[in-house]
Amino acid sequence: MHSQQEYVLRTVEERGIRFVQLWFTDVLGTPKTFSITPAELENALEEGMTFDGSAIDGFSRVQESDVLARPDPKTFQILPWHAAEVPVARVFCDLFNLDGTPFEGCPRHVLRRTLDRARERGFTFFVAPEIEYFYFADADPSKTPTGLDSGTYFELTTGDVADEIRRQSVLTLEEMGIPVEHAQHEDAPSQHEIDLRYTDALTMADTVMSVRLVVKEMARRHGVHASFMPKPLAGVQGSGMHTHMSLFEGDTNAFFDAGDPSQLSPVARQFVAGLLHHASEITAVTNQWVNSYKRLVAGYEAPVHVSWARNNRSALVRVPVVKRGKAESTRVELRSPDSACNPYLAFAVILAAGMAGIEHDYELPAETTTNLYQLTPEELAADGVRPLPSSLIDAVTEMERSELVADTLGEHVFEWFVRNKRAEWAAYKTHVSQFELDRYLPVL
Repeated sequence: MHSQQEYVLRTVEERGIRFVQLWFTDVLGTPKTFSITPAELENALEEGMTFDGSAIDGFSRVQESDVLARPDPKTFQILPWHAAEVPVARVFCDLFNLDGTPFEGCPRHVLRRTLDRARERGFTFFVAPEIEYFYFADADPSKTPTGLDSGTYFELTTGDVADEIRRQSVLTLEEMGIPVEHAQHEDAPSQHEIDLRYTDALTMADTVMSVRLVVKEMARRHGVHASFMPKPLAGVQGSGMHTHMSLFEGDTNAFFDAGDPSQLSPVARQFVAGLLHHASEITAVTNQWVNSYKRLVAGYEAPVHVSWARNNRSALVRVPVVKRGKAESTRVELRSPDSACNPYLAFAVILAAGMAGIEHDYELPAETTTNLYQLTPEELAADGVRPLPSSLIDAVTEMERSELVADTLGEHVFEWFVRNKRAEWAAYKTHVSQFELDRYLPVL
């Protein structure tokens, strides 16, 4: 037995853990779990646990239903909020077919496969997302969401319940071994942000799933609701997941070049060129909901054009200025993803796009120095600046044509994702909204 498995079994015994939750996600990034008792744990670690995959949308068809959840012992963690009640731990799982081959519908495998391709070229992919979300009084969809505060960017408020919940969320994450870089109030009322410290992309995808659950759980314990919906309120900023990223070769940041005036290596330039070249194709994955496109509009700090810049927040890809002597923190920031994406699939297609730029030696277009929100469509076209898809159906149409996305996701996930998103759009398209009734019923 591996030492990591022995550590898990010993910890469960010493800490009196009564249940171990096996966590995994479906294709859309919805968290799924079932619990086992400590008596089953050793068998689960050795052989995996069988469950009916046909019960989970996007997994198996009925005639090929059973799949195997195999715990990854490196992800074992005690859930602190259960400690005073019945001690509970969790562990993330990889999903396999019963013959031991990786299950095609498992998002964790999709990301692992993409990371392995990068590793074959000597690269490790590190990411650090900034996760934005809102606190609301409740989750009643029949009324406009009510925020808990009227604060704004970096606001320091006193005796504030939202601030208290955010602080508890950060402390809980730290207790789970998840390092938080910083947390703050965001721009919109009752909007908050948790920034995570750099780590490898697979660990980070697991971490994003944990953060969303912890934030929601801490809110629930205060009798309120936390939402990662990309645009829950009209007229204010939506919730993004700006993702900082870099490639490392061993301990060396492959994006840094001391000899370059901007200190960006050829690898970094090709990676950014890949992100820009394939930006429209991967948008359906990084922004996977109808509501995601209510955020990707001009005027609310979200990107709407395919461009890059060093210090221009209207650009899709930003290259932050690095402090003197901090070469290892050279990075690029993709500003389009929202915090309701499936992080496994999002990180996979982002990496695939960047690696395509490196492998095919894409040329980086000129940096954007003007505020793109202020240019007309004609001026943008003259500068060769393309728009991102402006609706889910536009994004899915771009994705369907993409060999890169099909190859990265694999046939099973790709086909199911497209089918699911077309069904979501069809349901949305036939819905008559309050906006339409207010605007048209009295006058038409």
